[in-house]
Amino acid sequence: MREVPDLIACEGCDALYRKVALRPREIAHCPRCGTELERDAGRQRERILPLTVASLIMFLIANGFPIVEIELQGLSSRTTLFGAVLSLTTEGMSLVALLVLATTILFPLLQLLFLFYLLVSLAKQRRPAGFSWLVRAMQSLRPWGMVEVFLLGVLVAVVKLSNMATVIPGVALWAFGVLTVLLTAVVSFDPRHFWQMAYAEASKEGSA
Repeated sequence: MREVPDLIACEGCDALYRKVALRPREIAHCPRCGTELERDAGRQRERILPLTVASLIMFLIANGFPIVEIELQGLSSRTTLFGAVLSLTTEGMSLVALLVLATTILFPLLQLLFLFYLLVSLAKQRRPAGFSWLVRAMQSLRPWGMVEVFLLGVLVAVVKLSNMATVIPGVALWAFGVLTVLLTAVVSFDPRHFWQMAYAEASKEGSA
């Protein structure tokens, strides 16, 4: 969606409308096709940066510690997510390893780093370098972050393995659970608000 300070374009039918101030939790819809135009962010803009920092911390914990420890017949085994990716590679499943690496490590990390950089820069009242590209890249990466799918798969595997061996949840498993909740809140932030924040800062600079 392309926006100018006082106009907004409908993503469904490309109709142009003049922006109006929204009340708390109010959502504006296109009267022509019903597509959502904009929603009030409320205090979400103030909460999104702390949530992003918390997500990055949980991401580091989730990838730095073992996910589960399996004990079977006196033998124990445990590994991190990256260790599991390496194991898949050595076992000849390079494509699966690449998919796991991209959807559970690379893409979610890039999305969080882009978000953190944009929020910190705008909080300092300056438009960051590569602003347009970063916002579009973050939108493109959203569908490919599948931490919640990975967590669900691990939980299913833990339940099945518990009948054959002793399975001890690791720190990373709990961290992935917290990370999934945090990412749900972070992803709910509409990237269109970045353009509004950038235009607001530009207006301040122009009036100064």
